[in-house]
Amino acid sequence: MSVRILAVGKKHERWVAEGIGRYEQRLRKPFDVSWALLPHSSRAADAARSEESDRLLAKIDRDDFAVLLDERGENLASPGLARSLQQAFDRSARVSLVIGGAYGVDERVRERANLVWSLSRLVFPHQLVRLIVAEQLYRAQEISAGRPYHHE
Repeated sequence: MSVRILAVGKKHERWVAEGIGRYEQRLRKPFDVSWALLPHSSRAADAARSEESDRLLAKIDRDDFAVLLDERGENLASPGLARSLQQAFDRSARVSLVIGGAYGVDERVRERANLVWSLSRLVFPHQLVRLIVAEQLYRAQEISAGRPYHHE
């Protein structure tokens, strides 16, 4: 059981890597996080979206619980995310969290996703999304374990 984050884009900027590192140091199994950074397409718009979606889909295994981040997805509260992740872990599924590129992902990725999750209706820079995701994974771990990090 693990969480793999698939993200289209360049490597973490230093400030992002430091923030992610802080949360990853606190994570315990089954919240064992790994990152796969996939390169941006050199194409534009629909062609880039299709090429990047191909790369993402190739990395998602058939049995993975795939979570797509998309501003049009379900706006979950942290406890709801924690429950969704825990249910996947209870089924011994690996979680693949997907962060698309600048043009997003095509419909094939949305259809493959078990959960389409919106951080907000706002659009955030990809580097910031990565940091928010790391913190939310840590928060989900703490909620699932009944520890007091999250306050209602």
